[in-house]
Amino acid sequence: MQHRMMWYQAVAECERQGEPYVLVTILGVAGSVPREPSSKMVVTGEHSYDTIGGGHLEYQVIARAREQLAAGRFESQMQHFPLGASLGQCCGGSVSILMEGQRGSDARLVVFGAGHVARALMTIMGQLPWRVTWVDSREDGFPQEVPDNVRVHYSDDPAGDAAGLCVGAHALILTHNHQLDYELCRALLNAGNALSIGLIGSQTKAERFRQRLEHRGHSAQQIERIRCPVGRDDVPGKRPMEVAVSISAELLALAGAQLPAAQKRRGVSWPQLRGLMQTDKPSDSKITEHS
Repeated sequence: MQHRMMWYQAVAECERQGEPYVLVTILGVAGSVPREPSSKMVVTGEHSYDTIGGGHLEYQVIARAREQLAAGRFESQMQHFPLGASLGQCCGGSVSILMEGQRGSDARLVVFGAGHVARALMTIMGQLPWRVTWVDSREDGFPQEVPDNVRVHYSDDPAGDAAGLCVGAHALILTHNHQLDYELCRALLNAGNALSIGLIGSQTKAERFRQRLEHRGHSAQQIERIRCPVGRDDVPGKRPMEVAVSISAELLALAGAQLPAAQKRRGVSWPQLRGLMQTDKPSDSKITEHS
């Protein structure tokens, strides 16, 4: 489905939401063509934004972009399209296209508690490409407006919902109730499906919880998964925003550690680019370099 949003608006939206996309750019044209060089569009798994001229050319480009996204190939490709009989367009020219796959972000965070620290944290997370679920048992505890990447989840049983909400996500326990914090810790340790577990509190609280969890049969290895006090110890301050900065810094470090090592060479190399520009072949040409 095509939307009216301009390509640069779509890029900003995809980056904010952490959604993978392909940025399509017309690099060069010859003869009669529907759009000029530098025309762009954005393709996601379900939508496309802006246009490179419509017709079968655009249809083919969207299809190839979605194949790229579905295969998880976040790479740069250059392709050449003759607009004659092969694409069924009457223009008769040809178009060279650059397709840049952008990984987006699949980072997910579940925050239990809607107190001062959690509210400050949402201000930060709203500017990052994370998908956030914000959980609290007090329906009136949430602000009227939340960032677009934050989904509010009201629950009268947060501990009962925790296992289902935190599959493949980082979990933060920031509630107003120590007993609820403890029940959430137990639920997440029993489920074992969260990427990480952070618990707000002091060293005294951490030791008390450790003893209670050991008494309930949890192993030392399980309990070590809980980071308490949560946040980086090299970020000082106890104001809600200071604590939120500390927590967000720790989350970014955790997420970064899970990414594959960066390759030294990324994108399209100059020899490949020069070779494609010098080719006179009218058939489809492609160069690919994984990013």
